[in-house]
Amino acid sequence: MEEKTYSGFVAIVGKPNVGKSTLLNNLLGVKVAPISPRPQTTRKRLRGILTEGNRQIVFVDTPGLHKPVDALGEFMDQEVYEALSDVNAVVWVVDLRHPPTPEDELVAKALKPLVGKVPILLVGNKLDAAKYPEEALKAYHALLPEAEARMLSALDERQVAGLKAELLALLPEGPFFYPEDFAKSDQDFGEWVAEIIREEAMKRLWHEVPYAVAVKTEEVAERENGVLYIKALLYVERPSQKAIVIGEGGRKLKEIGQAARKQLEIFLNRKIYLDLLVKVYPDWRKDPEALRELGYRSSIG
Repeated sequence: MEEKTYSGFVAIVGKPNVGKSTLLNNLLGVKVAPISPRPQTTRKRLRGILTEGNRQIVFVDTPGLHKPVDALGEFMDQEVYEALSDVNAVVWVVDLRHPPTPEDELVAKALKPLVGKVPILLVGNKLDAAKYPEEALKAYHALLPEAEARMLSALDERQVAGLKAELLALLPEGPFFYPEDFAKSDQDFGEWVAEIIREEAMKRLWHEVPYAVAVKTEEVAERENGVLYIKALLYVERPSQKAIVIGEGGRKLKEIGQAARKQLEIFLNRKIYLDLLVKVYPDWRKDPEALRELGYRSSIG
């Protein structure tokens, strides 16, 4: 007799910069989502696939829910609402170092229609760095009392393993959505490379510039010497931003490229030649057509 299988979609939601992507990467045991100390590092929905025995979770990592100021912001919020439209459970991540903000209230409001339909797990993150975690969690729980609350640090393997076991146990009976040996993410290679580069750019740029950067992988080719050649374009909105990304004597771009290449070589376990160019695409964040061209496809515009 065939063994029963259990599967389902679990959305990971929260305001910007609460550790959603760190949690996803640690639930999967591999890095699929970009991470930086800056809010809004995640811009698109990303599926992470976890298969353990006869159970499979498809995690949907989402951008931070916030009040949009441009077409990119609208796209990001749309990604969150679409992710919530058909899930079996929700992990709502909050930052225990701080009390709730209007953005947290926005998330609670978005989750309200799911109450009673699917389990909602309120996960207080950054337990290791919080001074008054219990008080903070109580304040978050008051925004959506129907959610099941718990605390952890997304960097603590044991605590993350506990959450993973809990989520696996919630899955309904059903067939797997992806083959057992499928990669941990549904991103294609070019998208994954572009996100690694953008992550490194966001870590190294200041003020408004990181948010004006989009990255697109243009070419991936095997060289005869066994080196993998990757060409990528970094798009910014203004010539002044281009100058900042390139830096004096090309120093900043070189720094971004070296850090991204190092990450890629570790993940792929091979030599990489990374060729980065910077181009100006005026006001791309405000232009739905530009967003589509740069890989932000949605029902916006």
